[in-house]
Amino acid sequence: MMNRHLILFATSCFLLSAALQPAAAVTLVPEGNRHTSQPGVPAASAKRTREMNTTYEAKYQKIYNLLKSDSNLRSRIASVARTYGIDPVHIVGALIGEHTYNVDAYDRLQTYYVKAISYVKQGLSFDYQGETIGEFVKRPQFSTCAQFKDSLRLWTCREDIWEQDFRGQTVGGKMFPDNRFSAVFFQPFYAGQSFGLGQLSPLIALQMTDMVNRYSGLPKLDADHAANVYKTIMDPDLTLPYMAAALKHSIDVYRRVADFDISGNPGITATLYNTGGADSRAHTLAAVNAARLVSGEEPQLPEENYYGWLVNDKIDQLRALF
Repeated sequence: MMNRHLILFATSCFLLSAALQPAAAVTLVPEGNRHTSQPGVPAASAKRTREMNTTYEAKYQKIYNLLKSDSNLRSRIASVARTYGIDPVHIVGALIGEHTYNVDAYDRLQTYYVKAISYVKQGLSFDYQGETIGEFVKRPQFSTCAQFKDSLRLWTCREDIWEQDFRGQTVGGKMFPDNRFSAVFFQPFYAGQSFGLGQLSPLIALQMTDMVNRYSGLPKLDADHAANVYKTIMDPDLTLPYMAAALKHSIDVYRRVADFDISGNPGITATLYNTGGADSRAHTLAAVNAARLVSGEEPQLPEENYYGWLVNDKIDQLRALF
């Protein structure tokens, strides 16, 4: 692993060089996979698939057939993609990846609408051991986040503070789990759970709510109204704009921070949809490439994971849907 100080030094050199020269051109990431064979699939995904008595290929065919047979769903995807200025295959790629490796798709879109309504009736809340998320983010450690008015930077800041000051630590006599912010506060059913057609987590939805409000005109989500957040990520008409927003953000941040245009490689956007953390990953890649620049090496391109590899491998079938 590259020495952290070297990366910081290289980044400083890169920034100084950038200040003295014209802005670097953005590099278009080519289509297709960088890996010749599929990277390893996590054991948890394999275990889940075995327990469901199915296979990855069967799950792929199920979600693909849902997309192929439902012209209304494809029309909605195309419409949302136009609104957010992205290729619809990015949305399809995320759907394919989620339902092949994480959960099985329902046979009919109507099932998602029924499930969405059921969550509104459950009186959910986002809390940990009786402390609601609204109360938790009022703790003084989060005061620095008050400078951010947009939902993405606000909730990203809060997630960073969780990692820095609370995760796995005892604060004010209260022990907090060594687990992700989203798993501790935002998944009241069981840790690791995400929902709906797009398998969005509530935290991602809260981060993207300002962009969705701006582009699609949907009401902004509030963490103190958990049932409404869950309804949004379960309802296909509402969750598709949130998927598009997350994908658009990944494309935008890689262009802005890492000087890469990933809009022509759905396997990369699907990878980022799967892993999350597009901002931190873009910054890390930019730092690595700053060090490579100092060493006279060619820049490292973004690479797909197992999930994005499948999307690129099936790209002809996915593009044929539109």
